[in-house]
Amino acid sequence: MTFRILGRLALAACLAAPAPLAAQEISPKQKTEIEGIVKDYLLAHPEVLRDALIELQKREKAEETAERAKVLDTQKAAIFDSKYQTVVGNPKGSITLVEFFDYNCGYCRRALGDLSKLVKDFPDLRVVLKEFPVLGQPSLEAAMVASALRNQVSGEKYWDFHQKLFALRGQIGKTQAMAAARDLGADMDRLDKDMKAPETMAGIQEVMGVADKLSLSGTPAWILGKEVIVGAVGYGELRGKIANMQKCGKTSCG
Repeated sequence: MTFRILGRLALAACLAAPAPLAAQEISPKQKTEIEGIVKDYLLAHPEVLRDALIELQKREKAEETAERAKVLDTQKAAIFDSKYQTVVGNPKGSITLVEFFDYNCGYCRRALGDLSKLVKDFPDLRVVLKEFPVLGQPSLEAAMVASALRNQVSGEKYWDFHQKLFALRGQIGKTQAMAAARDLGADMDRLDKDMKAPETMAGIQEVMGVADKLSLSGTPAWILGKEVIVGAVGYGELRGKIANMQKCGKTSCG
């Protein structure tokens, strides 16, 4: 990350040079003198480079936030009300928390406890679960089983399946997901048929498309209001943001 930013700073410095000077031929001797001046200045004032890095990171973060805000607006239906999603908690709740997860993500497993507690603490919380299988073929298989199972179960029963999968040790794939569905009394023939239906993969592709537009590359990731929250940030941070949503309609009041 640091090398990438340094490269961008160097490029920006070149582009920022006055047009007449930048267009002139610079002799090897002049080039050496300029490099020496820049080096001496940075050694004497290293805080300049630090401040430039901080400012660049701030600008990149602001750009990313602005881009994500646009996606949240244009992809609102796919994010909050897709026919391919699963809703747990209060399906009619006024506050919606969206989670992108992978059944083989250890951080998602830890975040499950936070999510369970949030659902209990906020009766008005609507939770949208989106299978985002980024950790390989087993994750994709588990996501396909979970997606197909939506045709048979929803709400609390799906939540039971969700928790059961995350409680397993080791890699979670089709075998483990099918066994969990069988334990819940699913019609296995129908489940196998629904897994192969085009709509199952269409739902996963929809999630992948939204995640790509939001520049999400890992799990868990959350959407609350107009904010995208990346990573297993913990119960306390999520609770505070939800409380703010209740208070002022935004994740940050002030």
